[in-house]
Amino acid sequence: MIRYISQKQLPLKGFDTPPGMILDPNNRWVKLSDCLPWDELSGSYYKTLCSSLGRPAKDAGIVIGAVIIKHKLSVSDEETVEQIRENPYLQYFIGLKGFQAKAPFASSLLVEIRKRMGQTVFDEFYETIIETVEPKRTKKSAKASDDDNDDNDVTNSGDVGSSIFGG
Repeated sequence: MIRYISQKQLPLKGFDTPPGMILDPNNRWVKLSDCLPWDELSGSYYKTLCSSLGRPAKDAGIVIGAVIIKHKLSVSDEETVEQIRENPYLQYFIGLKGFQAKAPFASSLLVEIRKRMGQTVFDEFYETIIETVEPKRTKKSAKASDDDNDDNDVTNSGDVGSSIFGG
């Protein structure tokens, strides 16, 4: 079952933090959260779910954010959950309304998500993120750039994707 809520993140001012804790708007997770197309990514994720049957799914922002965190930090499922549990910036990134000391999900969820998503959805995530983060290039500049990269077979989009997914 899908209960969709737009993935537009809360403004940083709306994120509930413990008294005395102020989150920095220049933090890398805050900046990344601001530039990601959460609604497009959610659409790709929700295509893998049944809209009327089953237990309600975890919010797409939590799932997508956790997948990005896992790949960007190159950590295990268990470590991903621990990092999120301990870090208010990561909790903000995945779309929680405020800091909480309890883990938002069990690490086994990431295994289920990988099985459900499959490579196709992961590829859609990757392409959507690349299209958002990489400046739009004209065909002429794209061809020139591709010609420049013939020797090393690495395109600019690969560089950006590697930085997003931690590779």
